[in-house]
Amino acid sequence: MKDIIIAIDGHSSCGKSTMAKVLASRIGYTYVDTGAMYRAVTYFCMKNNLIQGGDIDIPALEKALPDADITFRHISGSQKTYLDGEDIEEQIRSMEVSSMVSPVAAIPFVRTAMVERQRRMGEMKRIVMDGRDIGTTVFPNAEMKVFVTASAEIRAERRFIELTEKGLKVDYNDILANVRERDHIDSTRSVSPLRKADDAIVLDNSQMTRQEQNEWLYNHYLEIAGR
Repeated sequence: MKDIIIAIDGHSSCGKSTMAKVLASRIGYTYVDTGAMYRAVTYFCMKNNLIQGGDIDIPALEKALPDADITFRHISGSQKTYLDGEDIEEQIRSMEVSSMVSPVAAIPFVRTAMVERQRRMGEMKRIVMDGRDIGTTVFPNAEMKVFVTASAEIRAERRFIELTEKGLKVDYNDILANVRERDHIDSTRSVSPLRKADDAIVLDNSQMTRQEQNEWLYNHYLEIAGR
């Protein structure tokens, strides 16, 4: 098998991160959750009072962002996101962060900074990276590109179950509204909007089990890496 870059893009709450982690573990590749990077920047804004009433202090963020140390660590088989040495994995999955991550991620200098970091991570290939613009902007020459989608209602239901199982009190309608809003922001932003790369394979997992989608992804990897 040849070493390749695997770019997995798609709408929010499609299960991209889950399937990417499984594939990376199965084939011995490094997994990078770029969505967590943008969530970490959003949390960084909140922690430093750079978001007030939904408004982002963009000049202050641009000045402070270079000093934000966002890293990943693999602990007991799972990946954790760290900001300046602090484990923030739980905080960045909150609805508070979810409600602001798309506006923060749409800021041009934020995307430029994160894309530069992501490209450095993939210099040696053997990487599975998921996000919104991996196959179109970060790695346009990736050997394997997948675009994942599902209906907004199914994605909201999955997100509702995930958060409820974590003991959080959430409202399905609020989550559905957030999913739709994020779709709109992600698809219409001026820099690196969410779109399917021309050479990406589409995976609509609306009616698929996790096992089915994992096998689908693995079989496509075998076909592409074995050429």
